[in-house]
Amino acid sequence: MKFTIERAHFLKTLSHIQSIVEKRNTIPVLSNVRIEAKGSAINFKATDMDIEITEIVEAKIAEEGATTAPAHMLYDIVRKLSDGSDVELTYPDEKGALSIASARSKFSLSTIGVEDFPIISGDDLPINFEISKDELKTLIDRTQFSASVEEARYYLNGLYVHAKTEGDTKVLRVVATDGHRLACAESPLPEGAEKLEGVIIPRKSVLEIRKLLDDASIDNVKMALSENKVRLSFEDITLTSKLIDGTFPDYERVIPTDNDKILEVNVKELASAVDRVSVVTERSRGIRLITDTNHVTIAASNAELGNATEELEARYEKEPIDTGYNFRYLLDILAQIKGEDVRFSLSSNATATVINDTSDNSAIYVLMPMRI
Repeated sequence: MKFTIERAHFLKTLSHIQSIVEKRNTIPVLSNVRIEAKGSAINFKATDMDIEITEIVEAKIAEEGATTAPAHMLYDIVRKLSDGSDVELTYPDEKGALSIASARSKFSLSTIGVEDFPIISGDDLPINFEISKDELKTLIDRTQFSASVEEARYYLNGLYVHAKTEGDTKVLRVVATDGHRLACAESPLPEGAEKLEGVIIPRKSVLEIRKLLDDASIDNVKMALSENKVRLSFEDITLTSKLIDGTFPDYERVIPTDNDKILEVNVKELASAVDRVSVVTERSRGIRLITDTNHVTIAASNAELGNATEELEARYEKEPIDTGYNFRYLLDILAQIKGEDVRFSLSSNATATVINDTSDNSAIYVLMPMRI
């Protein structure tokens, strides 16, 4: 195998590849990237046995062939080469290793044969549809921060994606929860996704997908799903991921429908106030929202450090409520409110609060109160 590739294209591909590869692996080949030169392009592939990414890059191929090499080491080498340079890879070199040469720099990396490299893609995925890149990014951003990271409740460690029909409206809905907060966002249902009953895409896979979307220059992404896998394809990149084998809870049961005390406040002013007041909370992370007629007070106290309060103008006409929240959870939600005002639908200081953008009903958030 021998080929020459532009350093910029090589580096971009390796940045995607090395993000999938775990730095510490009990199976040595999983630390490697599979490199195959064929025709006029190089096929790069990496996997951690749960996620697999494949990327095809054009190159000048002098000799076809394939091998695997340490992904992180290769990325670090290419990252430190000169901008605008070309990189020549040769396998095997005179020592039977992979040679990387650019200008006056030359490296030699040990390899593992391609026959030991595992493949997780290749299954038939019956549900196929296209979704706007921007829609998918928005769905991820509005929900992924609420996914759990606790291994004990593994079925909450990702995004629950399903088709939903309400009356004449059909939507693609994405939900995430860690038991303390819930995020639910939706967009128009793409053609071909009607039979998507519900899958849980792992959190790591979601984060990798989100990073890839930032680098993509296309408008739409192809998605394919089965009962146990999801595949995204765009440009020359294909990411395949196993799904979480578990049952997502009935999230609709925890979304209050009768919270009749409505607080509306400017989201930027509220986020800034919460951020300032939270300085005194330290480890407790607890702040209080105290509602009263046409204003809300954000308060926090610390027995050792002191206390802080800030009052904001707001729209509120019911009896006062004093509710405690984890300020980090609240700020995460407020960061997703793109309109001017945020709406809190409250019932009591002991029940869940529904939060949404006053100008956009395509996403709602549920935040459990915190005893302070």
